[in-house]
Amino acid sequence: MYQSAHRDSFTRDNLPDRSLWPELRFDLPALEYPERLNAAEILLQGGKPDRPAVIWEGGQWSYRELTNTVNRIAHVLTDEMHLVPGGRVLLRGRNTAMMIACWYAVLKAGGVAVATMPLLRAPELAQICDKAKISLALTEDTLAAELATAAQLNDHPLTTMTFGNTGADLETHMRGKGTEFDAVPTAQDDVALLAFTSGTTGEPKACMHFHRDILVMADTYAAHILAPDEADVFCGSPPIAFTFGLGALVVFPARFGAAVALPAAPTPDALLDTVGHAGVTLLFTAPTAYRALLATLKGHDISSLRRCISAGESLPEATWQEWYDRTGLKLLDGIGATEMIHIFIAAREEDIRPGATGKPVPGYTACVLDENGQALAPPATGRLAVKGPTGCRYMADARQTAYVQRGWNITGDTYHQSEDGYFTFVARSDDMIISSGYNIGGPEVEAALLAHEAVAECAVIGAPDKARGQIVKAFVVLTPEAKGDDALKEALKHHVKQTIAPYKYPRAIEFIPALPKTQTGKIQRFKLKKAPC
Repeated sequence: MYQSAHRDSFTRDNLPDRSLWPELRFDLPALEYPERLNAAEILLQGGKPDRPAVIWEGGQWSYRELTNTVNRIAHVLTDEMHLVPGGRVLLRGRNTAMMIACWYAVLKAGGVAVATMPLLRAPELAQICDKAKISLALTEDTLAAELATAAQLNDHPLTTMTFGNTGADLETHMRGKGTEFDAVPTAQDDVALLAFTSGTTGEPKACMHFHRDILVMADTYAAHILAPDEADVFCGSPPIAFTFGLGALVVFPARFGAAVALPAAPTPDALLDTVGHAGVTLLFTAPTAYRALLATLKGHDISSLRRCISAGESLPEATWQEWYDRTGLKLLDGIGATEMIHIFIAAREEDIRPGATGKPVPGYTACVLDENGQALAPPATGRLAVKGPTGCRYMADARQTAYVQRGWNITGDTYHQSEDGYFTFVARSDDMIISSGYNIGGPEVEAALLAHEAVAECAVIGAPDKARGQIVKAFVVLTPEAKGDDALKEALKHHVKQTIAPYKYPRAIEFIPALPKTQTGKIQRFKLKKAPC
């Protein structure tokens, strides 16, 4: 490791022992970074000063204006909030220009950004503050109340400034601050961000990512799969606190000197309005959101789009096909992980195989493992394992040894690897349905159901059954014109039997008005599993 620039050594002190890290590989020449590297400084230099950097409803910043704002915030952080290099700063806000500027300012001042989802409640925020020993926070004014409550739950004080309007604390303190700020010369392996996982149960895990990792996701996935340039306009719905959103809306645009357009709200209409008004060329969202967009496409101009990227959940082939049929655009599927910072398996547009996720992104390698941790020769199905220039480093967490085994990052997904190297999602390893001795992947059943005209959305789980151990149970959201009766349930069962192996059909079907989802669009199957069977 290099000589750290952090005066507050908390994050470095709480890295897992080096023997527990995954094997890191830096096989691409683009990944040969200098010892001293401040990711914010590098990214802000990516765009020409007068080029648009951030666009929103009613305004925009050029790269010069963004940099000036970042530098003013950095002065507030260091001069008035007394941030020292290595100090953690909690960031709480929606996807706004000021949220982006705050993220850059923390890194440029040598701090560690801890961005949080806007919907988190006080106990969750308090847990994050306690685990990361956070004493400084920047929060959007409309979200400040929950953070104030969280501060009362902790034993140590939390100094907070609000942003969001001209009268907010941060904007007031920024007045008169200089527009020049020398970036702290952090080491490339100084921790730059703590990305907390949104686990369904238990204590959240903090994934530790270095300054170089932030550039890696742009120089691997974005450079080789998306191939953007300064004329592109990025847009999407994932929160910046989610590393999928951080890459899509902050890192990728800046790395290639492009712009990001921020919707006024993470709704289908707002997203499509932004595409039309800002001339968006690259769109990022989850598979469930693409299905929602299909229902609202009429009347919207999406002619500027050239790439549509899907991640966060497995992309059903039926969704891929319907999007292609309606728009002529091929959805670029990808699997990433908070532990890996971004997407590591995907396919270029010309290499897309509908239904398959793709192949390892340049810089990464992957395989599937058997139950004993041995790599299987393709074609084979097993636990997905990946290595590359990024990898899992949980902060002071014994669960490190579950995610990293024999140098591999074990993602918790079951995949099939074809003889020619394509990876296809089967199920989350802990979501495999075992019914009468048959292994059934829920996503395959979901894909079959989605191909029926009456199904708008669906999710499949394994429900307890005395005779079979488990049965396949489907929760189905119907299209507006469909009638949810017993006749339709039988029709859907018959449809699945005709589409995939008959033993995989859902023996139980429940019609519901909406699926439970996270803020990032992931279906919360654990909530469905708790529902009465």
